[in-house]
Amino acid sequence: MANKVPEHIAIIMDGNGRWAKKRMLPRVMGHKQGADALDRMLNAAGKLGVKHITVYAFSTENWKRTEEEVKGIMGILREYINKYFREYANSDFRVDSIGDLSRLAPDLQEDIARLKEVSKNKTGIHLTIAMNYGGRDEIKRAVQGIAEDVKNGKLEIGDITEELISERLDSYPTPDPELVIRTSGEYRTSNFLIWQTAYAEYYITDKLWPDFTVDDLKLAIEAYQNRDRRFGGRNEG
Repeated sequence: MANKVPEHIAIIMDGNGRWAKKRMLPRVMGHKQGADALDRMLNAAGKLGVKHITVYAFSTENWKRTEEEVKGIMGILREYINKYFREYANSDFRVDSIGDLSRLAPDLQEDIARLKEVSKNKTGIHLTIAMNYGGRDEIKRAVQGIAEDVKNGKLEIGDITEELISERLDSYPTPDPELVIRTSGEYRTSNFLIWQTAYAEYYITDKLWPDFTVDDLKLAIEAYQNRDRRFGGRNEG
């Protein structure tokens, strides 16, 4: 259907640091503006009919950044969680996370768990935040779990299918993204949802994430609607 809105959009929110640098501001201010941009996108996406948004907030490689920037990003995440409890507690959107949260501070892990618990029965737009996330790490952990089950006799080798692997990923049971938006003009997947986005459409824009607007989101969805999605086959006609 030519005008179908993607059910699930994944976003690589790139360019926060560059946005701040252009304005001679601390990098953390760019991440703060990026969080504000996310709020705009959530409100708009839900009205447009999008059901799931997954955002790349902090990768397994981002620990290499300066201690000051890492601390700033974690502070913004805490602020975002507190904002949910202050302002969105009566709203209808649900929050989840993917990634290995064990490296985060214990209080932050508790806040994320509490946020997921209080929002789990919400029926509006579903936001998934990728924190300490890497696609290869996710697949590694899934494979380790499957190997353990084979070792213990719970699975046979022949039981390992693509469907089983998908079920062991952090994102399950959220459907795979149909559209991935990457801001700041970079052309790479950056280890983000590399299993789940095997057949996703990519939309690349030079806009830095804090500058990404609702109109830009509509342009991305329009571009998706004009793609010929063949999934390895051929559309006749």
